[in-house]
Amino acid sequence: MITTERSLIVFKPDAVQRGIVGEILSRFEKTGLKIVGTKMLQPSYDHYFHHYENIGKMISRRGQKTFDVTLSMMNVGPVIAFVLEGVEAVSLIRKMVGTTEPKSALPGTIRGDYAHMSFIHADENNIGVPNIIHASGDVSEAELEIAHWFSEAELFDYETVHEKFTQAKKK
Repeated sequence: MITTERSLIVFKPDAVQRGIVGEILSRFEKTGLKIVGTKMLQPSYDHYFHHYENIGKMISRRGQKTFDVTLSMMNVGPVIAFVLEGVEAVSLIRKMVGTTEPKSALPGTIRGDYAHMSFIHADENNIGVPNIIHASGDVSEAELEIAHWFSEAELFDYETVHEKFTQAKKK
């Protein structure tokens, strides 16, 4: 049975302002993931609170200071949110994105190729870590995040010509 999943991707303000969204998005498309939803927005504090704490438990796990500097960084400009779909999409995307700390991300991953800051440097300078992108951590988190960022009317079901090769669908 094919395990098709959806995952939320948020290109953070540093990716948008650097003009690298298209370049990175093409990496996902080249693996066979398809875009089923997209929009540019500048979320409110309440939207981010729900995303980072109610879903992600950031304050609970990492503390109020980490939450505050993350929100400060996220509010410097708009973000671009995508929902990507494909076979085992959540784990594939996490592998492609790399670890949360850019300094520790392997070359070839998105964070390893486009960012380099360490947690220590960010902490010493009281800033959030500009790590380009958010990707859902697991399937259940993806479902909650997608429902928070997108309405059903903003998500599309269609078939690409590549699905035959990337999802082993028989015609």
